[in-house]
This record gives sequence, structure tokens and C-alpha cells, in this order.
Amino acid sequence: MRRLAAVLALVVVAVLIPGAPASAALPAGLTHVGNAKQLIVVSGRSWSSTYATLRAYQRGADGKWRQVFGTMNARTGYGGWAWASRRIQDTGQTPAGTFTITQAFGVRADPGTRLPYRKVDKNDYWVGDKKDPRTYNLFQPSASAKRTWRVSQAERLAAYPKQYAHAAVINFNKPAGVRWDAKRGEYVAAKPADTKRGSAIFLHASGKGSTAGCVSVSRANVVKLLKWLNPAKKPRIVMAPSTALTRA
Repeated sequence: MRRLAAVLALVVVAVLIPGAPASAALPAGLTHVGNAKQLIVVSGRSWSSTYATLRAYQRGADGKWRQVFGTMNARTGYGGWAWASRRIQDTGQTPAGTFTITQAFGVRADPGTRLPYRKVDKNDYWVGDKKDPRTYNLFQPSASAKRTWRVSQAERLAAYPKQYAHAAVINFNKPAGVRWDAKRGEYVAAKPADTKRGSAIFLHASGKGSTAGCVSVSRANVVKLLKWLNPAKKPRIVMAPSTALTRA
């Protein structure tokens, strides 16, 4: 009886402690899932924590959400969390909100995802140059002589062979009207992203600790998620501290 009482007490504590992620992570309580049939839910421990859990759900023909993998341990930004509309570049904060996932990349070959996948090499960058809004928060395939963005203000993706072995792009602060400009040899955006908010927010493989704003899980789990993600199911990622998930 004493052991049963102790177990029940622990259950009660887990339910009552603010920020307990289990119940908050259920898709039924989320408000911005739209037409998504696949959801990744990242639940942070608190606004200042760099630790989180990740759960993946799929909506069945009966309209019910079901978790498809075991709960995954995740890391987030060294600066904690901030609402996406308030996030500032170079703060190390993970943006809280709901975002689409439409593309993937990696230093390694395509692991079998149905998302559009780009195998990157030493000449591939993700730009975060505030002085060049038209290329801000965009992949660029080379550091050509005609470039208008500064290499010092971009991530050379191949420089992170562990973290970017495979990654999915989280469409935070996404520019619009993206097209290839052959004369410039760059992708450019008709409607630029907000250059104050930051760029290069990915779901990628974990390194030694927290991230610079991305969400990371083990490489095996990244591969598992990439193989599962299906653009036909309109996947989205909902990410926030557990106490704010229903507002994300």
C-alpha cells in the first residue's frame, strides 16, 4: 500500500507541476495545425530551458491523432525561447510557434525522405546577412564572385558534418516569392524575410549541447523523422515551452 501511495503521489505531482509536457503535447489542444495530417510537437521544459521533448503524430482517416514514435529527447537554443514574432537574431533563442516543413538537406546522401532533399557540399551556404535582404534566410549554392551576400554572414553547411548530416528546414521567418536569379547566381526573394528575426532554423542532429536556436535530436531520430515526413500530409512543427504550446 505504501508503494502504491508513493506511485500515485508521483503521478499527481507530474500532473500538477507547471510545465509538465505530456498532456500539453497532445495535438487535440493545439490551435494552429490547419490542414496538417502530420505534426511534430516540441515541448520545452520552460522559457529558459535548453532541454525539450519531441513527439510525432499522424492524423488517421478517423480524424484522430496518434503518436507514431516513442518520445524523443531534444535540445533547443542556448538562449531559451522567444515567440517567433519577437525573436532577435544572434540571441540563441528558439522561436516559439507553428511552422511548416517543406524541404530537407544534409551533408550525407538522402536517407529516403519524401521531402525535396539537397545533398550539400563545401560550397553551400545558408545566408543570414542583414545587409542583403533579398537573400536573407535562403539557401545559396555557392560563394560565387557575383554574390551580393557576405560569406562571413552565412553558415557553410558542410562545416557541421555531424549536426547537418541530415536536417529538415523549419519555415520560421520564411521569405516569399523565392526564385533563381541566373545573372546573380543566387536565390532571391520578392518578399524578404525580417532581417531582425534570424535565419537558419532547422531540425537537425544533436551536437555536444544546446543549439543556436534550432531543435536537435539524435541523428538516428532525424533519419526516422525524415523517412516519415510526407509533403502530401502537409507536415507542421509546433514548438514552444510546454506551458505555451496551445498558443503556439
